[in-house]
Amino acid sequence: MFNSSLTQLGAALRAKQISSVELTQLYLDRIATHNPVFNAYITVDAKTSLAQAVAADTLLANGSTGALTGIPIAQKDIFCAKGWRTTCGSKMLADFIAPYDAHVIEQFNKAGAINLGKTNMDEFAMGSSNETSYFGPVRNPWNQKAVPGGSSGGAASAVAARLCAAATGTDTGGSIRQPAALCGITGIKPTYGTVSRYGMIAFASSLDQAGPMARSAEDCALMLNVMTGFDERDSTSLQRDVEDYTRDLAKPLAGLRIGLPKEFFAEGLSADVGSRVQEAIAEYRKLGATIVGISLPNTRLAVPVYYVLAPAEASSNLSRFDGVRYGYRAPEYTDLADMYEKSRSQGFGEEVKRRIMIGTYVLSHGYYDAYYLQAQKIRRLIAQDFTDAFTQCDVIMGPTSPSTAFNLGEKGDDPVQMYLSDIYTIAVNLAGLPGMSIPCGFGDNAMPVGLQIIGNYFDEARMLNVAHQYQLATDWHSRAPQGF
Repeated sequence: MFNSSLTQLGAALRAKQISSVELTQLYLDRIATHNPVFNAYITVDAKTSLAQAVAADTLLANGSTGALTGIPIAQKDIFCAKGWRTTCGSKMLADFIAPYDAHVIEQFNKAGAINLGKTNMDEFAMGSSNETSYFGPVRNPWNQKAVPGGSSGGAASAVAARLCAAATGTDTGGSIRQPAALCGITGIKPTYGTVSRYGMIAFASSLDQAGPMARSAEDCALMLNVMTGFDERDSTSLQRDVEDYTRDLAKPLAGLRIGLPKEFFAEGLSADVGSRVQEAIAEYRKLGATIVGISLPNTRLAVPVYYVLAPAEASSNLSRFDGVRYGYRAPEYTDLADMYEKSRSQGFGEEVKRRIMIGTYVLSHGYYDAYYLQAQKIRRLIAQDFTDAFTQCDVIMGPTSPSTAFNLGEKGDDPVQMYLSDIYTIAVNLAGLPGMSIPCGFGDNAMPVGLQIIGNYFDEARMLNVAHQYQLATDWHSRAPQGF
């Protein structure tokens, strides 16, 4: 049952082969057994999850069901869920109980899905390895000494270890795609604005976007059908017609033009990752696609631009955590200023404080024009590179990450090397484009390799079709870590 797709689970539930209560309990039992090792979940509330499952079984008995009714979904701990502890992986919010549901949570509740628990993450989504969480690092099911990627590492680890049917994540600079690649699962970051950010704790508001993480493109399409939709409470939410992201899954790929940016295959890409990606491209040729060489000349500037803009927005967004209204407050202080200083110093981890300081610096008087304003101009050039590229091709492909999963602690003392883990994913967020990662083999160390697929604006259905056809022809997405 744990290796069943969302479609298969839905069919089993509707056929009364298993109840939602039984399915939920099976996953809860697996979490109890394996989570102490992987640390994929921060919060599990069996009573609440099983109560939702009882309600789902009633819907199933009455025949009023959707594709995800009764299916247990893990939620990244960045989404507020009413009555659930919502920590964002930080000491600052370690005891915060959300008083309302995020839009994404509301959508899953309406669909009859079960909230299986809140998954671990890098603190305030700042990290590429899930080592900055106040609740400890997450481990990769393929190798317990390795990182799962970040910031949605808990979600990726849970899906890979079959500790949930699927999970939600968020992607600010690659935080869905990079952990999906490192854990051998499928993850998609939709076009900016297609999924509401209401109730999603903000890191960098112009970059953050929620998306699904699952075993296959088909599963991600079913989840995206639930997650997307206009929300008037989010000023960046786009008002568009409702889409069925499964509609094009079966289309053949004959005539598809795949763009390969020369910048994605240059220095810095490990040989084993490059080989697996080229093998995937060869498979696409067999499926009828043609390959086009393209250039994204400003890609080399994506990392420095991101680490000006994202910290700038973070310094603004995180200013609300001051120890006054909610969140952590220092137990001892002398006056108001001392309370602010101690609450923030004690409540935030080192990586979060580093980014707040950088962001405050680039926004300060005398540096705004030199750094923040220049970064915004280059961001426009990066987006224009993609616009030009899509006149020559339908989708863009390349590696998701420059290497397979590295070991825990390996890059902890070198922030720049950690930041370069997202070198192929960041530009997609800066441009607001959709992107996804699918498994395409294993590296020399027997760890998963991810193939990144980038689409034009609102072209998620085509991307999912491209991914699904590859997954019909290969079985990388169905591989599971030993013992799972």
